[in-house]
Amino acid sequence: MSLKDKIILGIDPGTTIMGFGLIRVNNQAMELIQLHELQLKKYNDHYLKLQKIFNSTLSIIDQFHPDQISIEAPFFGKNVQSMLKLGRAQGVAMAAGLSRQIPITEYSPKKIKMSITGNGNATKEQVAKMLQSLSLIKEIPKNLDATDGLAAAVCHFYNQGKPDNSKTYTGWKAFISQNPKKVKSG
Repeated sequence: MSLKDKIILGIDPGTTIMGFGLIRVNNQAMELIQLHELQLKKYNDHYLKLQKIFNSTLSIIDQFHPDQISIEAPFFGKNVQSMLKLGRAQGVAMAAGLSRQIPITEYSPKKIKMSITGNGNATKEQVAKMLQSLSLIKEIPKNLDATDGLAAAVCHFYNQGKPDNSKTYTGWKAFISQNPKKVKSG
């Protein structure tokens, strides 16, 4: 796949703050299009948060027309409820992309950090500073969720064409065929 004139949307899913980063790729050059944070703290209803995530993701897709979406996969933590909420946020963002037929690739947090900094255990601050050193951002924002979304997009750019174990979906049929246990037949 050629990387000429592609737009990649990177998403850092979250139910408190969700980060988005968009880059334009022309040959081997990256250019920042936008950083965006969706603030969800003010909403107490989890379903309303999911609706806001879906609508905001669709709005970004419809405005910028990304060719590909890169999303950070939920990491396994000790708090099952937090993981469940994060997985729902990720799923809703993925559904928005799939509804527009945009290929989606998931990357683990370690893979994203490794791609950006060379260290899979890097901090959010180290990731943001590396993005700054790549001249993608001028200033490091207060919240680092948007830079995490940008890091997902940059990770995808760096890993294009490389075989790895990330998951890619090109539509609902691809998602269903790769995840038969997640589909309930009625």
